[in-house]
This record gives sequence, C-alpha cells and structure tokens, in this order.
Amino acid sequence: MIPVSRLVEAAWDEEPPTTAPHQVRKAVADLRRRIPGGADVLVTDGPGYRVAQEQCEIDVAEFGLLIREAKLKASDGRTAEAVEILRGALALWRGPVLSGGGGPVIEAASTSIEERRLTAAEQLFELQLALGDTAELIVEMRELVQQHPLRESLRGQLMLALYRSGRQAEALDEYGRVRELLAEELGIDPGPNLTKLYEGILRESPDLAGPEPAAAAPVVAVALPAEPPSTLPYDLADFTGRDRELAEILQGAGSGGEQGPRIVAIDGMGGCGKTSLAVRAAHRLAPDYPDGQLHIDLRGYTPGDQPVTAGIALDTLLRAVGVPGSLIPDDVPARTALWRATLVGKRLLILIDNAGDAAAIRPLLPLSPGCLVLVTSRARLVDLDGAQWISIGVMPPEDSAMLVAETLGAERVAAEPEAAVELARLCGHLPLALRIATARLRNRPRWTLQYLAERLRDETRRLDELSSGARSVSATLRLSYQALDEECRNAFSTLALHPGSDMDVHAAGALLGSSSRDAEDLLEMLLDVHLVQQPEIGLYTFHDLVRSFAHSLLVESPEDSAAVERLLGYYLTATEVACDLLYSGRRRRSTGIEPSKAELPDLAAPEQARRWFLREQTSLLAAVTLAERRGHDRYVVCLARNLVFQLNDLGLLEEFGELSRVAVAAAGRLEDLALLGVSLSNLGVACWKLGRLSEGLEAARKSRDVAVRLGDLHTQAHSESILGQFNSLLGDFSAALGHMETAIAHERDLDMPRAEAESLTILSTLYEQWGRYEEARDAAERSAELSRKLGQHEGLPGAITDLAFAHVGLGAYEEADRCLAEARALYGDAGNEVNLALTLALSADVENRLGKPPRVPDPAELALDMMRTNSSPLRRAKVENVVGRLRRRQGDMAAALALHTHAHELASSLSYRIEQAYALAGMADALGNTPDATRYRAEAEQLFTDMGVPADHRRS
Repeated sequence: MIPVSRLVEAAWDEEPPTTAPHQVRKAVADLRRRIPGGADVLVTDGPGYRVAQEQCEIDVAEFGLLIREAKLKASDGRTAEAVEILRGALALWRGPVLSGGGGPVIEAASTSIEERRLTAAEQLFELQLALGDTAELIVEMRELVQQHPLRESLRGQLMLALYRSGRQAEALDEYGRVRELLAEELGIDPGPNLTKLYEGILRESPDLAGPEPAAAAPVVAVALPAEPPSTLPYDLADFTGRDRELAEILQGAGSGGEQGPRIVAIDGMGGCGKTSLAVRAAHRLAPDYPDGQLHIDLRGYTPGDQPVTAGIALDTLLRAVGVPGSLIPDDVPARTALWRATLVGKRLLILIDNAGDAAAIRPLLPLSPGCLVLVTSRARLVDLDGAQWISIGVMPPEDSAMLVAETLGAERVAAEPEAAVELARLCGHLPLALRIATARLRNRPRWTLQYLAERLRDETRRLDELSSGARSVSATLRLSYQALDEECRNAFSTLALHPGSDMDVHAAGALLGSSSRDAEDLLEMLLDVHLVQQPEIGLYTFHDLVRSFAHSLLVESPEDSAAVERLLGYYLTATEVACDLLYSGRRRRSTGIEPSKAELPDLAAPEQARRWFLREQTSLLAAVTLAERRGHDRYVVCLARNLVFQLNDLGLLEEFGELSRVAVAAAGRLEDLALLGVSLSNLGVACWKLGRLSEGLEAARKSRDVAVRLGDLHTQAHSESILGQFNSLLGDFSAALGHMETAIAHERDLDMPRAEAESLTILSTLYEQWGRYEEARDAAERSAELSRKLGQHEGLPGAITDLAFAHVGLGAYEEADRCLAEARALYGDAGNEVNLALTLALSADVENRLGKPPRVPDPAELALDMMRTNSSPLRRAKVENVVGRLRRRQGDMAAALALHTHAHELASSLSYRIEQAYALAGMADALGNTPDATRYRAEAEQLFTDMGVPADHRRS
C-alpha cells in the first residue's frame, strides 16, 4: 500500500499545494476511469492505494513475470522459447515510462524501470547472438545504442553482430565512436571488456565466431486429418450490409497468381466490423477450400492480451491441422518450414485476425497457391507483399438502419423511426457502437429509442453510454491509440483541439507547432491506423466517436493552451491576408496580436483566397466559438471582423448577425473602445440586412458615439452611413439624408473610395424611394464609377442595379435594361443571391415594359425562389413588390395580391415603411373597386404623405 502522503511527495518535490491530497485522489479516480476494470485494479487501502495482487494486466507486473519465465527457459537450454518470451516482454513498452513529470521519486522510479528494460533487451540480444542471429539484429541494436550511446555492453553486442555479419570495419568504427564519446563526456577510456572485444575483432579471433549453423533437419510433412479441420468463428445471424465490400473480397479470393497463396486483407478503424465481415466471407468461401478453414486471432488489438507471437501462432495452427505436439519443433524457422511443408498441394483457407504488423503474419503464410489467406488489421500493413487490401469505414446510413432493425426488431424501429435514424447518427454509423446501443435497448425493454438517443446527445457521456459488458467503443479506440508511438499519441490528442469538422495540413501544422509537411506526415500515420479520415485530398477529419475519445484524453495544460493560441493566430493572420486580397479598400486595423509564424496556405491571388475562405468557413466560425470559450476575447473580435465580410458576401445573414453580437460582447469585456466601435458598426449592418431595425439603430448610434469619443473618423463615417440606411428604411428620409451626407463627406476626406461607393448606393436608394430620380441616378453613377476604379469590387453589380431603378423612375427603360444585363453578367453564377434576386426581379419587370417576350426560365420566378430560402426579409419584401407589380401588369391579379399581401406582412413587421406603402398600393390595384381596395389605397397615400414622397412619384 502507498499512502496518499507518499504520492504527494512523489508528485511535488517541494512545497506541495494545500490541495495536493485532493488532486492525487482526483488523479487516481481519473486513472481508474481510463483503465479497463480500473476500480478492480487500483484498490483503496486505508490512507492510500494498492494494486490488486491478483491482477496480471499491469504491464510492469506482466513484464517481471515474463522475464523470470524467460530466464527459466534459457537455463533449461530452451533458447528459442526464451527469445520469444523476451520479445513479448519488451513489446509491452510503448514509450518512456513516467516521462517528464514529478520530482526525484518519480524520476528514480522511471530510471529503475528503464534500466530493467535495457537489461532485458541485452539479454534478448545475447540469446539471439547465441542462436546465430546477427544481421537481423543490427537495426534494433543501433536504435537502442543511439538512445543510450554510453552503454558499453550494448555497444559491444552491436560490434559483435557487425563482425559476425562480415562488417569488421564498421565494428571497429563503433569502438572508435564510443571511445571519443567517453573521453568527451566523462574523460575516461572504454572498459576492459569492450577493449578486449575490440582487440579480438582487430585480430579476427576465432573465439568471436558465431555458433556453427545446425544441419537442417529434413522437414517431414504431416498428413492432414481425414475430417477437414474448421475453427472459424460462428457467422453472425444478423450480419447486415457490407454488400459491396463482401463482393470485393469474394472477387479477390477468386483471382491470384500461380506462385503463392492469395492474400486478401481488410483494414479499418476499431469497431467497424472487420472481423464480422471476414468471417462472413470465410463461411461463404469455405466450400472452395475442402482441406480446412482455420482461424487464428493474433490479438494485435485485444484488451488485456499481449499479441500472439509467431511461435505460438504456428503451434496453434500446426495442432489444428493434426500435427502432434511431440513433432512440433521449438524454434520459429523450423515450425514455419513444417507448416509450409504440411500445406503443400492443399486447399486451405486461413483467417488471420487482428494482426498488428506484417512481421507477425509472414511466418504463417503457406507457399501453396491453392490456399487463401484472409487478414484483418486496423492499419494497412503496406509491407505485406502480394496482399489485396480492402479498406472499410463506417456503414452507410441505409445499412445502419438495417442493422438497427435486425438487432432490435422491425416493429420497435417502426414505432420510432426518427429516433432510430438519430440513434444511428449518434453512434457514428459504427457497427460496434450500433450493436452496443441496440444490446442496451434489448436488455432494457422500458427504454425507448428516443430516451437512449437523448442520453447519447451529451458528448461528454457518449463513450460511457456505448459500453456493454466486455465491449466498449472507448476501450477499442484506446488500443489503437496505445499502439501509436509517443509523437503520434501527442499529435492525436493535440489535433483534437481543432474545432471544425475538417482540417488541412496548415491548420494542423499551426496546432502542432510544426511545418505543414511534418503535420501531414503525422496525419498520414493517423490515417494509416484509421484514427482520422480523409474526406478529400489535403483534408482530414475525426469520426465523431474518435473525436469524443480524443477529447477524453485532453486535460487542461499549458501545452494545449499554447496549441489553441497558435491555431487562432494562424487563422487570424490567414484571414487578414485573404481579406486584403478580396476586399480592396478595406482598412487595416491594429489587432494587438503578433502575426502568426505558422506556414500559411497559398493565398497569392483573389481566387485562391476565395476558395480557401469558402472551404474553411465552418472551421473559422468554430474557431471564434473556441476563442470565446477559452477567454481569448481579442481573437474573438478580430476574427469576427474578418469573417463578416465573407458572410455578408454569401448572404449568410443570421451567421453575420450572431457573430457580430459575439464580437460586441467580447469587445465590451476587453473594454477596448476601438474594437467595440467596429463591432457595433458591423452589428448595425447585420441588423439592417436582417430587418432588425430597432436593434440595428441602437447599435449604429452606440458605434457612432464611441467613434466620436475616440476621434475615429473611419468608424464614425461607417456608423453615419448605417444610421442613414436605418432612417431610410423607417421612412424618415430627411434624417437619413443628413446622415448620408455626413458619412460621404468623411469618406471623401479620408480617401475611402470603397466605403464611399457603398454609401452612395444607400443614398441612391434613398433618393429613388423619395421619388428624386435624377439625384438617385447621379449617386448610383458615382458609386459605379468608384467601384470600377477599384477593379470592379463586389459592390459594382448592386450599384448598377440601383442605377436601373433610377432609370425606371425616369421612364428610361432601355437604359435600365442595359444596366440590368451588365449587372447580371457581373453576378455570374456565384453572385450573392440576396442582391441577384432583386436584379432578376427588376429585369423581368423592365423586359415586360419593353414588350420583350418572356424568358425561360422566368427571371421573376427565379428571384422568388431565391428569396424563399433567404434570411433577408427586407429584400424579400422588395422583390415580392416588384414581381407583384409585374403580375398585375400581366393580368394575374391573384398572384399579384398574394405577393403584395405577403410583402405587406413582412414590411409591417419590420416598420419598413416605403415597401409597406408600395404593398398597400399594389393590394388596392389588385382588388379593383372594392371596399378593401379603397381602405388600402388610403393607408398607402397616408404613408407616402408622411414620408414626403411626391404624389406623381408614388408608383404602385
């Protein structure tokens, strides 16, 4: 038993915090949760904890048992068996023990355990050298020598292996290296044993020769039993889906060369059903292999088990085909030879399940071309020559639905079809997760599918819910994770900090603090073991359950916080570069944040920047949320400022509005008036486009007041422009004109042509609504002229459409038609639908006035379709009024009335007074001489009068 006080002493060298005992108990509780069956392994004993003696799954304890067993085998002369056992013991190591944490106590324990590992490795090399193994040991020896360059015993074993492999010069060179190193580091010469070995190699002493190779005993094949052996697992009665993959396996089994066995290998993430698929295929293929069907589980990823060694696997297979134990040789090469000789000329199917590496498979491969080998592995073992690989992922949704119905019963699923679909989605369409979930439901008949789905919605509990008996999604994923080296494990958990659905190599490099090339290498390693997926070249993503598992590994640490800040800095720098390219005339503002040093994607041209922005849009929005959650308010504000340009361009107005509110709140917390003014100004724009006039007016006023306090004329000009827009929408044209004149004057003084062009379009619309068409035309022409000088930025087609409205007011329909044709061409196929819809609606109206034949498809209907799925009620009201006017002229009064009525509802709810008046006038004209028409016409006239629109300019 180790008392808590001793654990505190081990974790904190000096002056532990007062909460240290609590932190230790919390750490132990977390450790119990992470270890399968942890509560039974770590037992509370009085004031401390102990490891249950009966447990044998602890690596250090298992290591000690294996070392003792190997020594007994070696002392009995069973060297080959001792070698296999030592290899199994050393395979328990997955990286440095207790690395980088704790004080002297933990450091001493770490050193002691590492010393045991090195001693075992030296014992293994000594036994292998005694067996005559040489060349194949050199790579392993070099790796260990590089890690421990001053260890003379290891260096001597490497020298001996090199010498026995005929590489005398390299062996002598190793001695020279260690002599120089010892002199530099410690000021001493090599010890007498190493010096004696060097002298022996120098004079080619016969004492250093390896053992004479034993005369190979003739391999005698053993006849297979009369009854063909079959050790395949049972085939699942409710096996569902995977038709395409099954067909591919069956096809692969039927084709192959004449020089050896056919090998069909299946790789995929843990829990995706590789074994079930392979077993189904094996049973389907069994009649084609009359000499037997064998199954061997190598336990490469089995909870609580060590991988099966080649020697043990061969012993199992040989016994399965009827070879008596007394005839099975001790060493692996002899067993391999006997196995292959026994299968010559036979047609045997061998299913090798759960393979961890190709080296474990090679000795088991027969030589007979009539045999078939099916392999399953979580990683694609690219060095398994001659294999046809089939990768399987999660199930398609339709297969998931079939599996749920098969396991739960069609009746139960039919009662809750939507919940069944959600359940499959929350299980990530992973077969293991689906089977665990449905097993829980079968064992709990009172639970509904909806109830379990609600439990699974909580991502922090999802992996705990997907555990049943010995089966657990978390444990399955943990084994894949533990098989990684330390660098990959660290990268896996760090990459899970990325908030978006997909990440590219540049974002990954920023998170890892590495180059994009190194990040790509790590991602590809994770891809090989199916811990990440690749939806398209250059992009990587986590399966939902893998992401949940990765998040469970994260603990608050300075390293993780630094990784998040690197990612946010990368995104901020990249969006600054992209915005400079895409939004000419945009003012650069100080962020107060140093530019990121991370490698940026290629953003040399506007089109590249646009593609990057579109691809990263979801991740960028998620990055703002991550920054807010982590308290990085300055990143929240500055990232949001860059993103709203893109959201506005794409017409994603709800996202624009929400992001602006988040930025305003963050700027308020920072108490940074400059950032607050910009954020309020952006919120005002979003509210204008969303029709939230009261909220927007208040935001614009606050922004203007903050800008005046700071003397920030840029933000003041923008706020005045927005105030003009809101007053125009609310029908206060005189107040609107004052704000617009102030905004445009500031923008001209500050040489802000892009902002001036935008303000001029607002002014043009104001004049057009007021019935002052000549002034509307002049403002729109000036706006278009500025936009062209800027290189036809995104505001140009809008300015030309405003010019067309002015021409319509003046009765210059031919001019309006030419303007609209140019605007449509500028929008192209990727135009902002909010603005394009208005251009299309006015185009249909003008073409009708000119007597042109209707176009197919009808631009007016296209405009209405665009607005039905759009979030801008202001624009929808205007488009519906324009199209309603067209339908009246075409004689379709029912359609006109419906459009004007809906436009009136929208405009009234927003206090959008000019469109409210147009809608009422349109409703009156559509109804003809009726009492309702009279009332609507009177209401419209009153609104026009209140806004100061001249009687002869009150178009309906």
